Amino acid sequence: MTPAILVFIALMWFPIALLLLGHGELKGTGWATLVVGTFVVIGATLQATVYNDSWTAGLLYVHGIFYLVVGWSFYTGQTDLRAAGNVSLTTAIVSTIYAIVLLVGGPDVDGAPLVAQSWYLFIMAAIYAILTYEVFLNAYGKLSGKLLAWSLIIGVIVSLWIPAFWLMVAGELPF
Repeated sequence: MTPAILVFIALMWFPIALLLLGHGELKGTGWATLVVGTFVVIGATLQATVYNDSWTAGLLYVHGIFYLVVGWSFYTGQTDLRAAGNVSLTTAIVSTIYAIVLLVGGPDVDGAPLVAQSWYLFIMAAIYAILTYEVFLNAYGKLSGKLLAWSLIIGVIVSLWIPAFWLMVAGELPF
């Protein structure tokens, strides 16, 4: 389930990057982001209920809600994006916590780690954290849209496409 959601998320990150580089349209990009946000929240719900994976669902929920806020802001033509920036900051803090736990691993419960240490998942969560800190800074005029755009493009490749397709083809993360 998660690899498909990662591929789907690229359907908003990449267009937002292009929009920030001057290639795109605000309302259409907002609509696409709303659709992605909606499906990420649905995916998070399935991850939690059907797959009994609240760990992954938590990260998907926080990002899905963030995508809905960004999508609504773009779709309605908001000129002051600080509210979306504030949601981004909250998302960044949550992603940072995920990154730290993935770096060191979770506590052992009955002899097995509650959350396994994973270098690649750590890298992914760290990229999510960096990107959402960048969105926060951009919303407050402290970071250029071009830098954010290129970060999103790199993030699509490293933290969405590579792990998603690698998991679907090889059944495991790259390392």
